[in-house]
This record gives sequence, structure tokens and C-alpha cells, in this order.
Amino acid sequence: MLSKEEAKKRIEELRKLIRHHDYLYYVLNKPEISDAEYDKLMLELKELEEKYPEFITPDSPTQRVGGFPAEEFKTVTHTKPMLSLDSAFTEEDIRRFDERVKRELGVESVEYVAEPKLDGLSVELVYENGVFVRGSTRGDGVNGEDVTENLKTIRAVPLRLREGRGVPSLLAVRGEVIMHIDDFEELNKQLIERGEEPLANPRNAAAGSLRRLDPRETAERPLDIFFYEILNIEGVEVDTQWDALNLLREWGLKVNRLIEKCSSIDDAIRYHGKMAEKREKLSYEIDGVVIKVDRLEYHEKLGIKARSPRWAIAYKFPPREEETEIVDIVVQVGRTGALTPVALLKPVDVTGVTVSRATLHNQDFIDQMDVRIGDKVKVARAGDVIPEVVKVLKEKRTGKEKKFHIPSRCPVCGSKVVKEGAFYRCTGGLACIAQLKRSIAHYASKGAMDIEGLGRKNVDLLVDSGLVRRLSDLYTLKKEDLLSLPRFAEKSAENLIEGIEKSKNQNLARFIYALGIPNVGEHMARVLAEHFKSLDNLMKASVEDLTSIHEVGPETAESIVSFFREKTNRDEIERMKKLGVRATVERVEKKKGLLDGKVFVFTGALKSFSREEAKSLVEELGGRAASSVSRNVDFVVVGENPGSKYDKAKKLGLKIIDEEEFKKMVGRS
Repeated sequence: MLSKEEAKKRIEELRKLIRHHDYLYYVLNKPEISDAEYDKLMLELKELEEKYPEFITPDSPTQRVGGFPAEEFKTVTHTKPMLSLDSAFTEEDIRRFDERVKRELGVESVEYVAEPKLDGLSVELVYENGVFVRGSTRGDGVNGEDVTENLKTIRAVPLRLREGRGVPSLLAVRGEVIMHIDDFEELNKQLIERGEEPLANPRNAAAGSLRRLDPRETAERPLDIFFYEILNIEGVEVDTQWDALNLLREWGLKVNRLIEKCSSIDDAIRYHGKMAEKREKLSYEIDGVVIKVDRLEYHEKLGIKARSPRWAIAYKFPPREEETEIVDIVVQVGRTGALTPVALLKPVDVTGVTVSRATLHNQDFIDQMDVRIGDKVKVARAGDVIPEVVKVLKEKRTGKEKKFHIPSRCPVCGSKVVKEGAFYRCTGGLACIAQLKRSIAHYASKGAMDIEGLGRKNVDLLVDSGLVRRLSDLYTLKKEDLLSLPRFAEKSAENLIEGIEKSKNQNLARFIYALGIPNVGEHMARVLAEHFKSLDNLMKASVEDLTSIHEVGPETAESIVSFFREKTNRDEIERMKKLGVRATVERVEKKKGLLDGKVFVFTGALKSFSREEAKSLVEELGGRAASSVSRNVDFVVVGENPGSKYDKAKKLGLKIIDEEEFKKMVGRS
């Protein structure tokens, strides 16, 4: 039996050991112990921390998945803007970049650092005195989403830096979260087996996984990360990008081994060619290389333009393309009735993947490209994953090719097709089997009502058998109904009925999202649930009511009102209520603020704030910033050259204040 002091000492020893082995395994890829030995160390640490919880620290290896699910991600401001890069596609572009750099610096030669351009999600991680304290997505480059708890679940992210040449008091580092191709394919295989939608590509998979509201769900996804830029540092001097990368390695941050120092632009161009050849053999996606001036003092001299640095450039690879033939063009009907034309192709291998279908986007795309059935075409994988037609080889036409146009009747249900902007839509609604199936699959999906066992294949069975003809029929199903279908045994039938029953008590936000209202995603559903508190209130809302809510624009407001205006939708919701669906509201205590409950609209240019800063300030103080003027608005803040909102506010007799009055209200005068 260990004494308290001995337990504390052993906890520190175990943490140091586990961090060391994490570094060897996840950063260097050189494990020294077996998984079983590692698990034994982790188990001992967990048991000691459970016995002595006063010794638990945020940087302990046991705290990687310690956060609770978030309602939404908070917005954080980066320590330094995370810039995007200008792109170059030819050697001439790169030589012009080099000439400009040398001219502006007044030097004859410049050294560069060249690195693979990873196709993932850019993030900032902040360490204070060596401890990881905050992580965020790039967002708009200035502000991003706080995904600290989710980043902790990535094993290559050290919760505490290794010593190296002294640990900086502050380190803000930029990295790229990725998913390796093999891991992506395995994840998609699992999703398909569960009847869920496969993910489009590794980049989307990485971004979606990191932005899960529940860190435990992120922990289940195979994410990795590479670090490549110091955004901010205090306590340690760094002179070059190359030195910065070596320091990051010393501190236990994973740096790509393929990064090279280049003595001239010729070396950087050769590096691009080498990476283009190596690209197919890599375990992750890259779409080019990044070339950066090595000396950091040169970064300061060159500066930035708009939102990109003058000291770096992305040298992109040409797109991957293969030639094939369009055998036919068919139309897919989506959940909202949108008709999407799809080219059926003679199977062709595009960078190791057999492609037999490619999106044609919409009728405008077909007309502009003059795509015809029978055409020889060039096919590429957009983002190196989603197949699309990129070129029609008109010189190879024989005269037998046929033009295509979206049909005037839905190919699934025969309902009339109407044109809305660039898109065509089936008017059949849930009477259309294709829309019904996709609507049910969406309703049952993880982010919506989360009905386990109701994947695509089972949805098809229920609809094709006639057991489910509308959403509410799910709540009339009995175990005996399911047992009459193939694929269902006693246990699987019980599980599905139990999952459907459990969904009756899902929260209001999930139910709103599950309804499949156009333009209403998971986040917007939470905004609506929080504001209206009940489905009845939301169903009665006008466009004006909706646009007074921060984040709800006119298009989204119109979609919501139109959805609830439809009698079939209202009847369906009423029937679900009678069958026991409650759509409960989660009560969240909100902090009171100076502007608690007050609604503001801004019009005209402000001197002391940007529009976004003013809106953020209102929300921090408990108020709400609306995008349009309505009777629900408490204050209209007028800056220089106000627009039509000012005139409307006067007509409605709303309280109009200038910037100075606003500053007094928020304590900034």
C-alpha cells in the first residue's frame, strides 16, 4: 500500500513514462514497448488517480477524453492571424515569386523551406509554460472555433511539451489535422456497414471528426496531425523557419519528415517534382507543396497582402485526370427533392480508384460544358476523391452522341419537376419514395433522432414493404411487423423498436434538425430551439421573427416558414405528437449580462468597432445581434452612411442610438 507521497511520486513517474512512449509511437513511429505493456502503465495511472483525485492535472495522459459534450463551439481569437496562401501552378509562377522576393528584400539569393501541402484542417494550438491550454480551427483566419477537448483526443498532440532547448513561456503553433487514406477507407467501410452515409474524402472526414460536439466521438476517429509553423512564441529566440521546425520536433510536436531546406528556388522546384512522383505512395493526401522564405526577419520585411503572406506560396499539383466514355446520364432524387444528374461511365482507374459514376452538378453545368451521352470525357477526382467530368473531348465525337435534359417529371414518382434557380426539384414531397427514404434515413441519423439500427438498408426494407409510408409510421411499428421482413431476427427487431421508442424523448434541437427543413443544419436547429423553447412557438414564427435572431438570414427564415406552412408537414408533426414524440427542451442556465435579452441591429460604418466586433460584444454581454430590423429589435445603432435599416427603424418607431451612446451602454466610452 503506497503512502500519499509515494502515490504522488509514482503518478509523476507514470506520466513521464507514458508521455515518452506516446512520443516514440505517435511522433517518431518507433515504439519500444508492446500495446499490452503500454495499457498496463495507463491502467496503473488511472487507478492511482481515481484513488487520489487531488493529483489529477489537465495535462495528465488520462485526461485526453475528459470533456463533456458541448452545446456549440465557442469562438476564440487567434494569437496571430492564420493566413491563407496564394497558389501557383507553373514553374514560371514560382520563378516570378522568387524574383519578387529578392527584389523587395534587395538581395541576390534567398534560402527556402519546402514542405508537402497537406489536405486537412488547419488548427492553432496554444501552450503556456509547456502545457496545452487551447486549440482552435482556422475559421476566418482571425477567429476560430474552440476545439480544445477534441484536439486532446489526438494522440500525436502532446498535452505537455518535452523539454528541448528550454520550454517557451508561450507557444502558439499551427498544424494540420489529417486522416490517413487507409484509416479513411476503413472508417467509410464501417459507416456503410452501419447503413450510414460514407464520407466524401479524407479532408472532410478529418474536419467533420474534429468538429464533433462530443469529444468521445472525436476520440473514436483515427486522426493525426503535423505541425509546421510557429505563430507566436515567448521565452525562446527563433531565427529561421528551419530552426523553428527543429525546435517543434524537440518539444515533441510531430513535424513532417519530408520537409526540406532549399538553398535556392531551383532546389524548391526540384522538390516539387520529387513530391509529385512520391505523392501516390504517401499514406495521406497532398495537393502540392508550400515554399517558404527561411529567414524569419525576411517575413517581417516582406509582410502580408490582404490575407496571404508575401513570404510563402503554394505550388499546386496538376489535377489527376483519366479518359473514359459517358454510357448514360441518370437523375438522382435527394432528400429535399433536388434532382442531380449523374454520368454513368465506362469504368476507369483514376489514381488507384475505379470510377464508374461522376457528378454533373446541374443542368447549367451540362449546358455550359455541352456534355452528351456517348461523349469521350476527361474525369478527375475533385479533392482527389469525388469523381467529376472536367473536360469533354468534342474532337472525338462521332455524331451519335445524344443531348440530355432534366426530365419534366420525377423519374421515381412521376410528380411534376419545377426549376428553382440553377436546380430542378421534384414536387412529390414524401409521396416520392426516393425523398421518403432519404428523409427517414436523415430523421434516424446520429445527429438527428439517433435511432440505432435504422440505416439505409433497413429504411429501404420498411418503405418497399409498405410498412412505412410516411415518417410518423415509424412510431406505429411493432416487433411482429419487423419479424415478417428479411434481415430481422428477434434481437434486431427488439433493438430497433427500442431505438424508435427512445427517440420519442429526444431534445427539441435534434427534432428540428431531423425534420429536414432546407437550410437548417445541426447548429441552426440548436439556435432555433434555444430561442423558441417549443416546436409550437417555432411553427408560428414569421419571417420577421426569425430574421431578428442572430445567425438566421432571410433565405433560412423563408425556408422555415415555408416548411411549416405546408399542411402535410404540420399534419405529420401533429401525428407524431399523438404517437408520443415529445421533443423536449434542454434547460441551460445562461449568465446575466449588461444587455441581457436586448436585441440590437447595426447599420452604417462604426469608427471604434468592426461590425463583427460590435455583434460579439453585444452577445458577450447577454444581448443578441439581429441581421434585420423588426418590431422585436430594442436598439438600432447607426454609424456613418446608414442604409435602409435606418429608414425602416424610423418608420417602426424603434429606439435609434449613435455609436457614442452604444459605447456608453457597453462600458467602452
